[in-house]
Amino acid sequence: MSLSHQFIFGIYPYICGAIFLLGSLARFDRDQYTWRSESSQMLSTGTLRVGSNLFHLGIIGLFFGHFFGMLTPHEVIHALGVTPAQKQMLAVVAGGILGSIGLIGLLLLIHRRLTNVRVRATSRGRDFLVLFWILATLLLGLSTVPLSIQHSDGATMLKLMSWAQHLVTFQGDAASFITDVSPVFKIHMFMGMSLFAIFPFTRLVHVWSGFATVGYLVRPWQVVRSRKIGLPE
Repeated sequence: MSLSHQFIFGIYPYICGAIFLLGSLARFDRDQYTWRSESSQMLSTGTLRVGSNLFHLGIIGLFFGHFFGMLTPHEVIHALGVTPAQKQMLAVVAGGILGSIGLIGLLLLIHRRLTNVRVRATSRGRDFLVLFWILATLLLGLSTVPLSIQHSDGATMLKLMSWAQHLVTFQGDAASFITDVSPVFKIHMFMGMSLFAIFPFTRLVHVWSGFATVGYLVRPWQVVRSRKIGLPE
């Protein structure tokens, strides 16, 4: 195992995670006015609604699919009676569908931002950086589907799961599990990890607010009373 491989897949994930958390906290503390999605709906609706809905449906589904799929312990999957091959096929089908939905939505958003004069005039470099970075990550992810179908025994999936689970449990041997994984998987993983590093410096920070809205479901009731001043008793 080379030093570069150990750094990218054993150390770099923690660097990205630290930037993701500390950068988000610093931006919220110092620059709350920019903490928003910077929607351009007022400038032009066009394909925004369709593109945004498809994009968010695909990306949110992929996020939680990766989260639970990669971090669910092997023992739990085995106890449920699911074989590695079956789990990999489920990941291929679900990932392919959600990735395609997200890709269509993203292409609509990119086309709108590039071709609409008003939207493009108000766009910043970091807006295009995020869009094209996610586009590259999605395309790489979809390109792993044929590779997964060719090796349908689930061995590669088990290696990726071991890597992710050893990372989150702070075990130093995480990178060793994926030394012989296809470069397509590795580049996709690098792009995905790097997305967390650029997250705090872009409009993506509004994702935090989306998760925070769940708090409204469990917060105490607010009692509002009117104060009548100057009226006779």
